[in-house]
Amino acid sequence: MLLTGADIVVECLLEQGVTTVFGYPGGTILNVYDSLYKYSDKINHVLTSHEQGAAHAADGYARATGKVGVCMATSGPGATNLVTGIATAHMDSIPLVAICANVGVNLLGKDSFQEVDITGVTMPITKHNFIVKDVNDLAPTIRKAFKIAQEGRKGPVLIDITKDVTANKCEYTRVKPEPIKTNNYTYQTADIKKAIEMIEASEKPFIFVGGGAVASEAYVELSEFAEKIDAPVCDTLMGKGAYDGTNPRYSGMLGMHGTKASNLGVTNCDLLIAVGVRFSDRVAGNPDKFAPNAKIIHIDIDEAEINKNVKVDLGIVGDCKSVLSALNLLLKQQNHPQWLKEVRTLKDQYPLSYDTDVLTGPYIIEQIEALTDNNAIICTDVGQHQMWAAQYYHYRRPRQFISSGGLGTMGYGLGAAIGAKYAKPEQDVFNIAGDGCFRMNMQELATASRYNVPIIEVIFNNHVLGMVRQWQTLFYDKRYSATVLEDKVDFCKVAEGLGCKAIKVTTKEQVIPAIQEALDYDGPVVLDCIIDKDDKVFPMIAPGASNDSVFDQDDIKED
Repeated sequence: MLLTGADIVVECLLEQGVTTVFGYPGGTILNVYDSLYKYSDKINHVLTSHEQGAAHAADGYARATGKVGVCMATSGPGATNLVTGIATAHMDSIPLVAICANVGVNLLGKDSFQEVDITGVTMPITKHNFIVKDVNDLAPTIRKAFKIAQEGRKGPVLIDITKDVTANKCEYTRVKPEPIKTNNYTYQTADIKKAIEMIEASEKPFIFVGGGAVASEAYVELSEFAEKIDAPVCDTLMGKGAYDGTNPRYSGMLGMHGTKASNLGVTNCDLLIAVGVRFSDRVAGNPDKFAPNAKIIHIDIDEAEINKNVKVDLGIVGDCKSVLSALNLLLKQQNHPQWLKEVRTLKDQYPLSYDTDVLTGPYIIEQIEALTDNNAIICTDVGQHQMWAAQYYHYRRPRQFISSGGLGTMGYGLGAAIGAKYAKPEQDVFNIAGDGCFRMNMQELATASRYNVPIIEVIFNNHVLGMVRQWQTLFYDKRYSATVLEDKVDFCKVAEGLGCKAIKVTTKEQVIPAIQEALDYDGPVVLDCIIDKDDKVFPMIAPGASNDSVFDQDDIKED
């Protein structure tokens, strides 16, 4: 059938099973929005308050489901406002398709109104990007974009479409999407055998899990693997929920704000099996001293990650789910009771702790966990509150924790929570934010109230940039340069002005009733929780230090 380019865009989205898109219109993309109006019974468009909010919402949708998230924006500033969200998705390998329109082909390169080379801008932060200048190329390009976003190591793809292409017509025939290959790489049988030899020779194995295990849906295989090799398990921020955080084998997060049990356990282990991790500087602050007593097996779908940050003894390039399945098939049952006891002793000796006499972030997280029975989707912004959410909420399944790991994007969480709620409407969805982060994109509360999206925004309001202040306290002799947010902003009034219910929390006794009221309310709620400006996240490893130098508040007191 003969269709305009704009109609082809929407038809291709329907081909791919897309039901929800997030975006903000403008002049060059008006034809596409006119088409969305005609197809409104088939595709739900969510109008965000800012294009960055649309990108984060699409990202949250993708993380909550494993499907491709879709966002849209017009040319020029509309397109550039997507950039932070695209970069966030790129750093965390999240499947995203961003669709922009540009000026007509005859106006390209002439500094036309709202023209920008968005493919040039986003080249370093996308898995691939396209500019479409011929309507006949449009449908094949969109199909290719969705395939690229999902195949192999997932990631964002941008499609820039000139305005004349959205108006021009060509023949369109619906095509069934090609199957997505979960593994573009064929790992060697010899690698599997070598891994089994290393596992069988180990007396102190430790499993280290990252976001790749979530992306590959390797939850069941990972659980079986941990039982078979009889090993403790730790994770990265991105790996939360890939392994059940309530399982006794779980020792907590590894790295800068990981538990002492995980950091000291990995230091003492003789074999580290890393599943879908990047070995970033937040995990291996000093790569030369990371897991010094261990041989390392690294399983990852991206060959470029092998030996990139930490030298390993065996790299297995492949989809985590496939590789773990192959290992489970051939592995004999291992038994390491003494090693497990040693790690459990570390957990008992160095538990996470906080001041129980006053209102704190960890206390609030624990009450959210109790009132949601560990089943809520927890989104976060970036900073101290993010680390507390990672430490004190025990995630039982993948896609339950949604956070900007690699890029560390302040202002990410509110948009992501909206996207996650659209993806999983039956689930309770919280966003945990600091007051500094909340200021970044608090306008998205208007989006939540416009559509009556029942998310719960929890602000840990300490009137400072908490994590930066913590570094200034510990490493900059308390020179608090540009980190104090003492001003007259009232977040409850802001929330109410943007159409949301707001509750101020100033004492421990108010926490449980406030959370319960928010859970019972049919609509978006903001909890403005006032905590002390000098609360800190512990344990901690100083930047560039080895994992065995992990310290907490008791260590500081001893010094």
